Amino acid sequence: MLYIRLFIEILLVAFFIYFVGGRLMGSQINFTKRVFSVGLGVVLTSFVYWYSYLRYTDYLTESVVSEVASVSTVIWIGSMVLISMLFYLFFELFDPIELGEKGERITGRKFFLRRMQLRWRRQKRLSQVLEIAIRNGITRGLKYARHRENDRELAIAFRDTLEQSGGIFIKFGQVLSTRTDLFPAPFIEELGKLHQDVKPLPSPQVQALLQNSLKAPVDEVFSFFDMEPLAAASIGQVHKAVLRKNNEQVVVKLLRPEIKRIMRDDLNILVEFAEWVSNRSKWAENLGFRQLAIGFAAGLREEINFDIEIRNMVQISNALAKSPYPVKIPKVYTEYSNDTLIISEFVDGKNLAKGGEVFRQAGVDPKDFARTVLFSFFEQMLFSGIFHADPHPGNVFVNAQDGTPILLDFGAVGRLAAPQQDGVIRFIIGVQQNDASVIYDAVTLLVEEHDHIDRQKFEQALGQLLLKISYVDAIPTTELIQSLFDLVRHFGLTFYPSVGTALRSLITLDGTLHLIDPSFDMFTEAKTFAKKYKSTAFKKPFKEPRIIKEKLEEELTLLIPELLNIPKRVDLLLQRVESGKIILHHDVFSDKKNSSFILQLFSRFVLLMTGITFGLVSAALLAIAQFIDAAFAVYLNIAAYTGLFLCVVLLVRLSIQAIRDMKRSA
Repeated sequence: MLYIRLFIEILLVAFFIYFVGGRLMGSQINFTKRVFSVGLGVVLTSFVYWYSYLRYTDYLTESVVSEVASVSTVIWIGSMVLISMLFYLFFELFDPIELGEKGERITGRKFFLRRMQLRWRRQKRLSQVLEIAIRNGITRGLKYARHRENDRELAIAFRDTLEQSGGIFIKFGQVLSTRTDLFPAPFIEELGKLHQDVKPLPSPQVQALLQNSLKAPVDEVFSFFDMEPLAAASIGQVHKAVLRKNNEQVVVKLLRPEIKRIMRDDLNILVEFAEWVSNRSKWAENLGFRQLAIGFAAGLREEINFDIEIRNMVQISNALAKSPYPVKIPKVYTEYSNDTLIISEFVDGKNLAKGGEVFRQAGVDPKDFARTVLFSFFEQMLFSGIFHADPHPGNVFVNAQDGTPILLDFGAVGRLAAPQQDGVIRFIIGVQQNDASVIYDAVTLLVEEHDHIDRQKFEQALGQLLLKISYVDAIPTTELIQSLFDLVRHFGLTFYPSVGTALRSLITLDGTLHLIDPSFDMFTEAKTFAKKYKSTAFKKPFKEPRIIKEKLEEELTLLIPELLNIPKRVDLLLQRVESGKIILHHDVFSDKKNSSFILQLFSRFVLLMTGITFGLVSAALLAIAQFIDAAFAVYLNIAAYTGLFLCVVLLVRLSIQAIRDMKRSA
């Protein structure tokens, strides 16, 4: 009975410590680690208490329990709290959970055993990928990587590794094969050889997917559904069908059921593989290989959410509703579509891969067709701000009925804000006028930070760039954009991600336009578009005076209240000047970097003081234990040495962080 009573008392004390200790520490560790901390604290202190005192008693009686309680209850419970708080601190230091802006935990983690299972599976898969990489010689290639432009060894090893790893890795390589702005020619050539054979889904599985995705039975939605797919890809496959309500032919795009599992397993592995490569090669680190993998993973996660693609199609279709450049975007039946299924209008289109035969059958001039595609693309990018970000030949078809372009697959879409739209327009005009100063102004709108640029040196470099494309019959668009990437990187600048997407899309579009018409010069046509833009911008106030009048009224509505307040503010300013109350104030914390630095410095100071406090308290406990002639003095020694250990952990951790900061600043 006494043992049960003692156990209940210890359990109540544990509950008390759980709430009090967490409040005292302000810890953000999860429930499991808090319980584990309290449990360790209670068990360790109880064991030491028994070992140092209770085991010397011959039997446990109520008198002994009362004596124990009267002599050492405070020390015992206090020690439980102290040890539990030390474990709180230990788990807080090494807790990988991300915190939000207000210090809240960003959760979404799975149960412990489930996490262990997923971690084991991830480690197994990562080990397989790394084994493939080492077997193909990536480690050897990275070790001697210097200037890889003339060396194909690493490119072949990299391609073989991605190909043998399969799945997401092949798709990643296919995406990298379009990054001519980053990779040298051997890599582009080798990665371009990557192909993925995707088997179509069997008919029973297609039927099951339709039943799970549609709100109504399949027979009520479709009067006809072709189980043989028109195309099959790694993310989804496309079928032809007929809607029952209006007998219109439609295209049904289904998301593969295993794609989310593949993403869950392989995307994180891909990022870890990229980090492994970057850690072993300065070349890969400077290339931003890990950031490429992270960007690919983020883009693919959006691409498999068909709700995003549906929204993209609707947005671009609405933006081009009054466009002078006829481009067909299939209508989406949003009432049937969802995040795993898209039903869109069927348009009879011909693939560009058939070349001139397609245009001869449609009676279309290839150059006019290419010009329509280019101008529509510029209109999307420079006026509406939302544009098709993957205009490769497989996503541009020829309408068999009227010969107009058809745009497909809106999973990858870019968005340019107004300042960046203005920057791209200025860049085109600057190239047209051969004016480095105009291009400089354009670049300042396209990069993230430009305060440190030496304008004179940058314009000199731009002038050299312009000379490369002067006095030639056709401007090499790909070379121009790649040279711009190199120049920006050389001056320590970084394009906004959306701008990088737009420029890479131009490179992809250039290849598509050359497939349509090998003699097509994209940048020469871009000059024509720029001239039209300037002419339209100049004539617009005269052609549409009503719109300009409404715009002026809107601006004046916002401006007039501010203008009316100016005399009052000037009078107030003069009064303050006369009274000598003008004070210049600069808030250090208004700058995000300063605020982050101060916060980081303060948090480290708190950790430092915590470590010193634990050290002083532990030293005091050691000193007290020397003057106590009792068995439980051993317990004080153990608590003191534990505190000293954690004090050392804190101080060493802070020292390592300080050394790393000094290396970064150097």
